[in-house]
Amino acid sequence: MHPLVSPGAGPIPGVPSQQPTNLFRFGEITLYSTHAFVAGTALANSQNRIFTTPLGAQGQGYAVGLSKTETNLKEGGRIPSGQAYDVYGVATQVIGATTDVDGNIDQQCVAFDDASTITDLQNVVNNGVLSWDFTQTVVDICPVMLAGAGGGVFGAISTNAANASAGAMNNGNGGIWMYRKHPVALPGNTTFAILIQFGSRTCPVQGVINGVSADTLSIAIRVVLLGYYKSVIEIGN
Repeated sequence: MHPLVSPGAGPIPGVPSQQPTNLFRFGEITLYSTHAFVAGTALANSQNRIFTTPLGAQGQGYAVGLSKTETNLKEGGRIPSGQAYDVYGVATQVIGATTDVDGNIDQQCVAFDDASTITDLQNVVNNGVLSWDFTQTVVDICPVMLAGAGGGVFGAISTNAANASAGAMNNGNGGIWMYRKHPVALPGNTTFAILIQFGSRTCPVQGVINGVSADTLSIAIRVVLLGYYKSVIEIGN
């Protein structure tokens, strides 16, 4: 007796004698982390480590636990076992924020729409440098202006007769500049962080909104790693 096959079909594939013990899942994903800098923070000669604080924990300039907006890491500073990532792009976003009465980050909803706030944005774009931190080894990535959303300050501002501004500026809308040809591999259990570093000529966070120093502007810097992931799915014997 012959098995039923469709006309023109190829040979029936052989059935493995043993059931596989695991499967592999592939896809694209982003890992991101954010560091906050309240008004008046001195940035010059500083090294600020991110990707070390997990979701819900305090750290990286936040007095209240990081929310989903700030990070998607369930475990700070380590790639989970059974997973691996190939990072093919790095993006950096500068976010304007207000400061509460205790001097902590309050709401991240301030537009860079006038000379004073744009100065704080340009300060980060022009002076910030990103680096990998692999415990014993630090490897420079690039200046912030080339980190994904790079290209300098970009946007549009208009001012009416009452001298009120409308519009917003941000860290450009450029494409991915780094690791397009040679991704960075992060195997499972890899311990890592990203450093946001500033040189000696960097200005402090001015903390001025619409020219009024009483309206304290804080900033947050979010770094996003774009890449592919591979995870192992255990299915038993």
